Amino acid sequence: MNTDLQKEFADYTKNLNAAGKDERIKTALTRAVHAYRSTVDETLQRFPHTPELAAEVRELKAEAVIKRDDLLRQAMESVERNKGKAFYAADKQAALALAREIIGKGKVVVKGKSMLGEELHLREDLEEYGNEVWETDLGEFILQLKHDRPMHILSPAIHVPREQVAEIFSKFFGKEVPPDIAQEVAVVKEFMRDKFFQADVGISGANVVAADTGAMVMIENEGNVRLATAAPPVHIVFVGVEKIVPTFQDAMKVAEVTWRYAQYGVPGYVSIITGPSKTGDIEKVTTYGAHGPKEFVVIFVDNGRSTMATEPEFSAALHCLRCGGCMYECPVFQVTAGHFGHTYLGGIGTVWTAFVAGGMEKAAPLAYTCLRCGRCVERCPMQINIPAMVGELRKRIVNGEGLGKEEVSQEEAS
Repeated sequence: MNTDLQKEFADYTKNLNAAGKDERIKTALTRAVHAYRSTVDETLQRFPHTPELAAEVRELKAEAVIKRDDLLRQAMESVERNKGKAFYAADKQAALALAREIIGKGKVVVKGKSMLGEELHLREDLEEYGNEVWETDLGEFILQLKHDRPMHILSPAIHVPREQVAEIFSKFFGKEVPPDIAQEVAVVKEFMRDKFFQADVGISGANVVAADTGAMVMIENEGNVRLATAAPPVHIVFVGVEKIVPTFQDAMKVAEVTWRYAQYGVPGYVSIITGPSKTGDIEKVTTYGAHGPKEFVVIFVDNGRSTMATEPEFSAALHCLRCGGCMYECPVFQVTAGHFGHTYLGGIGTVWTAFVAGGMEKAAPLAYTCLRCGRCVERCPMQINIPAMVGELRKRIVNGEGLGKEEVSQEEAS
């Protein structure tokens, strides 16, 4: 084992062991796992057609991976047709360069929760470039103040119990905030309200994209994404190329399955955005920039996803809906939270880390943390065979093998 890999394992093991002894993580995860299981089980009883719909989504996602180049081209054309601007970023560096070019310096930016944003370290890069950037999701805002990273793909501050949140907020706001969840939410709402309307730019991700219409579908409960994408004059969407499906009807199916397994019987908000705001109320002349953004930009990001798509052993990982259900069922995650992870978490995060967020060196410790017990597969609506993928990663780590031919060509091209 080389020295860098030895250090990676040592640091990771130290953090993992410390997390296993953290009583705050134990308290928070115990509450969260109980809430997740009871809510999802009750939801699937109320909507019994959901597993059958999930099977349909599995097929359409598999087909979308095969047709990914054509769908990307169609989606970009649709965005442009809708008077938006579409860009393609082959890797992290290209995506961040586009963000800096479009946003510039000295701007106020409000941002919705996005795992792709975490993958790119988008907020940190924009702050380094001279901008004021605020995470508007409650969990992400807690972590921004805590100088921490997400510990769950859907509920980023799942490891932070209300008592610790009260301590963080009391220090930041300069007043006593009690460990009462309703009051903690209220103090953030009051603070964030001005930020939405002061902001120069709003940034979001998208849960799914319809190639035929260019529609970006965003699922949320808090309402922060709707404000961040409607109030500022510029809205930028960062979305992975794997999120594109052929039609709007397909997108709705993906969205419904996603929110069901993400602990939402029905989400608080589903936003469908296709372009800048517009009006035709005066003489039926279409004018852009009504109450919402005048500029709409979509940046489609690859950053290793095409390499994953060409690997038969791993391509199904691109079907992941980001519902987060697998993590609640993972025995290791229940003890350590997102310390079993790098940027992406748990068993599925091991695969994503290898391809898009750190490479084999970062993924190696995760691959040997996964128990390969298969509980994640039982919960996964896409039935992604994570244990088999982790086994393949272990084999390649031992044999010193890489991840596909495209990865080499991209390095040579750079």
